[in-house]
Amino acid sequence: MDRIVVVGASAAGLTAADTLRRGGFTGTLTMVGDELRLPYDRPPLSKQILAGDWEPHKATLRPERDVQSLALHLKLGCRATGADPVARTVTLDNGEHLDYDGLIIATGLRPRRLPFGHDLAGVHVLRSLDDALTLRAQLLARPRVVVIGAGFLGSEIAATARGLGLDVTLVDVEPTPLARQVGSEIGQLVAETHRDHGVSLRMRRHVTSMTGENGRVTAVVLDDGTRLPADVVVVAIGSTPATDWLADSGIPLGDGVLCDPTCRAVSGVYAAGDVANWAHPLAGGRIRLEQRTNATQQAVIAARNLLAGPNRALPYAPIPFGWTDQYDTKIQIHGWCSPDAHIEVVDGDPGSRRFVALYHADGKVVGALGWNSPRALLQHRSRLTEHAAV
Repeated sequence: MDRIVVVGASAAGLTAADTLRRGGFTGTLTMVGDELRLPYDRPPLSKQILAGDWEPHKATLRPERDVQSLALHLKLGCRATGADPVARTVTLDNGEHLDYDGLIIATGLRPRRLPFGHDLAGVHVLRSLDDALTLRAQLLARPRVVVIGAGFLGSEIAATARGLGLDVTLVDVEPTPLARQVGSEIGQLVAETHRDHGVSLRMRRHVTSMTGENGRVTAVVLDDGTRLPADVVVVAIGSTPATDWLADSGIPLGDGVLCDPTCRAVSGVYAAGDVANWAHPLAGGRIRLEQRTNATQQAVIAARNLLAGPNRALPYAPIPFGWTDQYDTKIQIHGWCSPDAHIEVVDGDPGSRRFVALYHADGKVVGALGWNSPRALLQHRSRLTEHAAV
């Protein structure tokens, strides 16, 4: 194997490239990224970068000299537009064709948009560092902010904006923030936390339209007729895997790039990070994880398996781990905290906002959640690990 191409220049892509070099690959290693920036971390975008606590360079994953030490052929500011796994080529938007012996797809996500409103100034999505800096500049004018979507990203944006002293309204179709991620019981505590900090919540409400004047947003309209005055609107209604460039490739696609348990899609092609949808040996089916820890862990396995070859490749079977920081609250999640699972508080007290809860399904522990309790959570995580190993 002499030529490897990594498409995607974020955490998964950079980790894959580093793993390939550490694994002894000395051939031509090309990394393609559609931004001109060196790879940077995304979790700080909705928190430290948006709040202005960090300068942009602090989000960079590796110093430039470290990236240079990998001897990469960097193709930044280029978008992959196609792949041919038979001819083993990747096509770029500048017309260039990259030949490869091995390909790692790490293109991540694209934010979902509403079918209206995005033509108005003041309406934002948050995915890139440039998105965060643009939004940050508008928050400095002390606008009225409406955040549409109360998942992890939307809740973090609302918390950051409120921390800046802004008038913030958080809207979602679910009964509570994070209902889809951790269930309504814990979500109710998240709702109370936002209310305690002065955020106005509009739950179980659909956004039907936005109004504007002179090309700039002025209000968000809900399905009950409520008009929420807004100078800035952030749409955080989820993301979709960035696989459009693979539509005619013959690489199997579904909710992401469909892979086997070793992260292999087709011969010579592996996927890692948010874009990878693989058969998890312990989950009983396919999963796709939008978690920062998974991006690096999966990239390591995908790169190692590419070098090892299909006969020596190992399955990737992690216990998912994610977290969110909002105000002075850190919520950490291990495993699967399904909304329909039974929740058991096993340490601390939700009333004190310091506790650990286990999630039970079919008589088994399938998830563990810690609310400002990192040490206690580690003690109880073993129950989940033991179950997963069965």
